[in-house]
Amino acid sequence: MKYLLLLLVVLSGALALFYAWMEYRKINGFKVGNQKIVEISSIINKGAMAFLKKEYIWLIPFVLIVSILLTAILSFASGVSFLIGALCSGLTGFVGMYVATNANGKTAFAASLPSGASEALKMAFSGGSIMGMIVVGVGVIGISFCFLFWSPETITSFGMGASSIALFARVGGGIFTKAADVGADLVGKVEAGIPEDDPRNPAVIADNVGDNVGDIAGMGADLFESYVNSIIAAMAIGAATTGVVESTFPLILAGFGIFASIFGCILVCYSEKLPKIVLGIANKIPKIGHWLEQIQGGKNPALSLRIGTFGAGITMIIGSFILSLLFFGLDCFQVFLSVVSGVLVGVLIGFVTEYYTSSDYKPVKEIALSSETGPATVILSGVGIGMLSTGIPVIMIVLATLASFWLYGVYGVACAAVGMLSITGIALSVDAYGPIADNAGGIAQMSQLEPEVRKITDKLDSIGNTTAAMGKGLAIGSAALTALSLFVAYSYAAQIDTIDLIDAKVMGSLLLGGMLPFIFCALSIKAVGRAAEKMIDEVRRQFREIAGIMENTAEPEYEKCVEISTQAALHEMILPGVIALVSPIAVGFILGKAALGGLLGGAIVSGVMLALFMANAGGAWDNAKKYIEEGHHGGKKTPQHAAAVVGDTVGDPFKDTAGPSLNILIKLMTVIALVIAPLIV
Repeated sequence: MKYLLLLLVVLSGALALFYAWMEYRKINGFKVGNQKIVEISSIINKGAMAFLKKEYIWLIPFVLIVSILLTAILSFASGVSFLIGALCSGLTGFVGMYVATNANGKTAFAASLPSGASEALKMAFSGGSIMGMIVVGVGVIGISFCFLFWSPETITSFGMGASSIALFARVGGGIFTKAADVGADLVGKVEAGIPEDDPRNPAVIADNVGDNVGDIAGMGADLFESYVNSIIAAMAIGAATTGVVESTFPLILAGFGIFASIFGCILVCYSEKLPKIVLGIANKIPKIGHWLEQIQGGKNPALSLRIGTFGAGITMIIGSFILSLLFFGLDCFQVFLSVVSGVLVGVLIGFVTEYYTSSDYKPVKEIALSSETGPATVILSGVGIGMLSTGIPVIMIVLATLASFWLYGVYGVACAAVGMLSITGIALSVDAYGPIADNAGGIAQMSQLEPEVRKITDKLDSIGNTTAAMGKGLAIGSAALTALSLFVAYSYAAQIDTIDLIDAKVMGSLLLGGMLPFIFCALSIKAVGRAAEKMIDEVRRQFREIAGIMENTAEPEYEKCVEISTQAALHEMILPGVIALVSPIAVGFILGKAALGGLLGGAIVSGVMLALFMANAGGAWDNAKKYIEEGHHGGKKTPQHAAAVVGDTVGDPFKDTAGPSLNILIKLMTVIALVIAPLIV
C-alpha cells in the first residue's frame, strides 16, 4: 500500500515537471523581434546566473561538511537526506531564475504587440508557473525518494538541507537586490531626477539582476523549504503518534495539491476564453458581467490571477475531503476541517495583506498623504501601519491552531499547515510573475519602447507588488503553523512532555530565542546599508567622472555596480546564516532539551511578529510611492515623491531582505532541533 501511494505522489510530481516543461517550450518558442530587448535581457540573464553560480560555489563546502557530520554523528541516511534536500533547493532556484531571466524580455516584447496586456500577462505568468511547478514537483519527488528508503524521522534532514540553502539564498539575494535598488533610487530618481530603470543609471542593470536573484531564486528556495517542511512535520508527527496512514497522508494531500495548482494555472491562462454560455449567464448579473468583459479584454489581469487562485483553492478543498474520507473513514471530517482551516486562513491572510499593502485601500493612502509633511512622517506612518498589520493575521493563525488542535490534536495542526501550502504551485506562480513583469518594465524603458508599453508593464508590476506581498503573508502564516508542527515533532523526538517556564534555563533561553530574530534582522539590514553606501558612491562617481552619461552619448559601467552587489551579498550572508545554524545546537547541548524548547518558542513568537511587520510595512511604503507616481499628491519630481522614495528605501530591506528571511530562520532552527533531538535526549 505504501509503495502504491508513493508511486501516485511521484506521478503527481512528474506531472508538475511535465507542465513546467511544456510552459518552457511555449516561452522558448516565442520570438522577440527587437534586438535591443534581446541584448538587455541577455545581460540580465548572464549577471543573474553568474551570481547564482558564485553563491552555490560558496555553499558547496558547507553542504558537504554538514552532510559528512550528519553521516558520522547520526546515520548515512541523515547525511544523504540533507544532501538531497540542499541539492533540490538549489535546483529549484537555478531553474526558476534561468527561466525568469528569459521570460522578462519576452514579456516586454509581448506588451508591445496589439493585444499587449493579455499577451504580456500570459508570458509573465507562464514564467512564474514554471517556478511554481518546479518547486512542488521536485519537493514531492525528493521527499518520496527519501521516504521510500528511510524512515519519516530520517527525512527531517531533507528539510534541514532545504532550509539551509533557502536561508543563504534569501539573505544573499536580498542583500544583492536591495543594495542595487537603494543605490539606483536615491541617486538616480532623487538626486539626478531621472526615471526608474533609465539606462543612464549605472545601477539599473544590477537592480534588474537583483529582482531575479532576490525575488525569484531567493523566493523559490524560501517557498520550497516551507512546502517540504510542512509535509515533513506532518509526516513526523503522524509516524510518532499513529502509523503509516498518518505519515503518508500529507504527501498524498500535497500530490493532489499539484493537480489543483495546474488547474488554477490553466484557468489563469485561458480565463479570457470562457465559454459564451457562461458569459451569457454572467452578463445578466451586472457586476459579474463587467468583470468578465474586463478579463476578456485583458484590462484586469488581477481578476484573471484571482480566478486561478480561487479555482485551485476550491478544487483543493473538494479533493481534501475525498482523500480524508478514503484515508480516515469516520474520522474524515476532523482531518478535512483541519486542512480546510489552513487553506482558509492562508487565503484570508492574503486578503489582509492586500488591504494593508495595496494602494486601493486606506492604509497605503494614509502613508501617501503623510508625504505632504516630509519623509519623517512617511516613515512613522509606515511603521505604525506595519505594526498594526500583525494583529489580524496572528489572530487567524491562533484560531486555525486552536480549531485544528481541537479537531484532531497536534496532527490536525500539522495538516492545517500542509493545507495552507497545498496549492503552493499556483501561489508561487502568481508570486513569481511579479518580478518578471517588473523586469519587463525595466527592459521596456531601457529599450526605449513606446510609453504605452511601459504603462502595461507598470500595471502588471503593480499587481505583482500586491501578489508578492500576499505571497509573503502566506509564507509567514505557513511558517508559523509549520514551526509549531516541527516544535511538536521535536517534543516527541526529545521526549518532552512539558516545558517549565519557571525553570531559569528555559526562561533564559526563551529570552535568547526572542532576541535572535532582532539580531538576525539587524545584521541583514546593516549589510544592505553598507552595500548601498558603496553602490551610491559608485553611481555618483560615474555621474561625475564619465562625461556624456546624462546626454546618452556615453554608456555607464554597469558591471562595476553588479560586482559591488555580488561581493556584498556573498560576504554578508555568512554571519546571519551561522547564527541560525549554531544557536539551537549550542543551547541544546549546553543547557539541555527543555531549554532548547524555550529558545524555539521565543524565536517563533518574535520571528512571526517581526516578519509580518516588516513585510507589510515595506509593501505599504512601496505602493505609497507608486500611488504618488500615478499623479496623486503632486506626482513625480515633487517633495512628496522624494519623501515617499525615502520611505520606500527604508522599506526595501524590510520586505525583501530581513522580513522574508525570518520565516526561514524559525523553521531552520526548529528543524535543526528536530534533527539533533536523538543526541540530546
